[in-house]
This record gives sequence, C-alpha cells and structure tokens, in this order.
Amino acid sequence: MPAETPLQAFERMRAGLNTSVFFDFDLYAIKPDQTPVITDNSKLATTYSSDYVVLQGNCDERGSREYNLALGQRRADAVKQRMVLLGVPQTRIETVSFGKEKPRATCHDESCWSQNRRVDFVHAWK
Repeated sequence: MPAETPLQAFERMRAGLNTSVFFDFDLYAIKPDQTPVITDNSKLATTYSSDYVVLQGNCDERGSREYNLALGQRRADAVKQRMVLLGVPQTRIETVSFGKEKPRATCHDESCWSQNRRVDFVHAWK
C-alpha cells in the first residue's frame, strides 16, 4: 500500500477535530472548556504549513444585525489571537463575521441560541 501523502494525513487529522468554539451570551471571552478545541485546531495548522484557517464568527438571533456582526468579529478575533499565541502564523488565519446570518439551530430558545454563539474553523489546504 502506498504511503500516505501530506494532504491525506492532513485530511485524516482534520476529520477528527471538533471545529466549533462556543461562547456565552453577549460575550467573546474564551471559556476554559473551549481551549482544547483551539489547541487541537492550532496543532493541525502548525503541523501543516499548507493549512490556512478561516475563523467564522457567529451569534444568536438576539440583537441588531450591526451589533451581531461586530460581536461575531470580536469572537473570531479572540480565537485568532489564541491561535497566534499557540504558534500559528497570523498570515495563515483569516477572520470573518456572519453575525446572526448563519444559524446552526433555528428554534427561538436557549437550546438553539447556545449552538449559534460560536466560531467555526474552516481549514483549507493551499
């Protein structure tokens, strides 16, 4: 059997990762229980120099469009800052905010809102 290519190894490692960091209502501080997700995604990015990461900030439906776009950006920037501290070059990390425009769950109570307050990691081999 042929040896695994770097891209195949990257894809295998990426498939096993949790790719969302969740936040408390109206906050962008990273909770201690969410740091392993950032650490694991940072390890992937530092292991593979062809890995470029887009951090997508999201919010729940409460608040204005403008407020949620700003909060989603602060969340994505907070995760980026932590990744840079863990050794990922900031030139390989992009941040974007979707505000409340990309909900994961669509009910109108805390069970859904808590799933929508997040930053998603999108890894791309470039």
